[in-house]
Amino acid sequence: MSDGDLRRLEDKLSHVFGDRELLVRALTHASAIDGNSAGRTYQRLEFLGDRVLGLVVTDILVEGFPDAREGDLSRMLSKLVSRDTCAEVADEMVLAEHVLVGGGPKGRSPATRSVLADVCESLIGAIYRDGDLDAARRMIERYWLPRIESMRGPLRDAKTALQEWAHQRGLDAPLYAEVSRSGPDHAPEFEIEARVADAEPGRGSGRSKREAEQAAAEAVLRREGVWEEE
Repeated sequence: MSDGDLRRLEDKLSHVFGDRELLVRALTHASAIDGNSAGRTYQRLEFLGDRVLGLVVTDILVEGFPDAREGDLSRMLSKLVSRDTCAEVADEMVLAEHVLVGGGPKGRSPATRSVLADVCESLIGAIYRDGDLDAARRMIERYWLPRIESMRGPLRDAKTALQEWAHQRGLDAPLYAEVSRSGPDHAPEFEIEARVADAEPGRGSGRSKREAEQAAAEAVLRREGVWEEE
């Protein structure tokens, strides 16, 4: 990876590394090296970054939503630190251009969404180790604050809310059916339909089945007037 590539990534991370080897390690998948990978790949940094991300996002939520219940804060946190969200942030940073993965039969294999999510967390861990918690927080705030600020309206998980709504009316639990799947294996797009008794089904799409199910459940909740349109 060229020096220019690393500088461009540092701009996206809002952090200039004192230890460039730490940055390269945060981008390296086990498939890209030979022999024992311990300490030479992103795995340990991912483990660290996951905890740093959780701490910083929790602190932001507690400060930003002083009236929210613990359960609502937990649901928000779960969404914000999920693999789906980390993969979305990785897309925003175009990390696929920087991740070091091993070659397949046709050469360098594309990083999967799971790998991109892992690398997003490993970079947070690397920034924390190279700098400090404030440095990691600056990077996290850059990409997560817009997502936190967009969490207007109901804080409850859509699937949970739809199940509770159905239960209150004596209806069977909602069913979720995959309508379609498109895109390459490493970046699929799902369309899911949520069905509740005689209510009109709701459809939603997402980069994972879970994300699409949440969108489908939300579509039903908003159409039925349980959640207000934003």
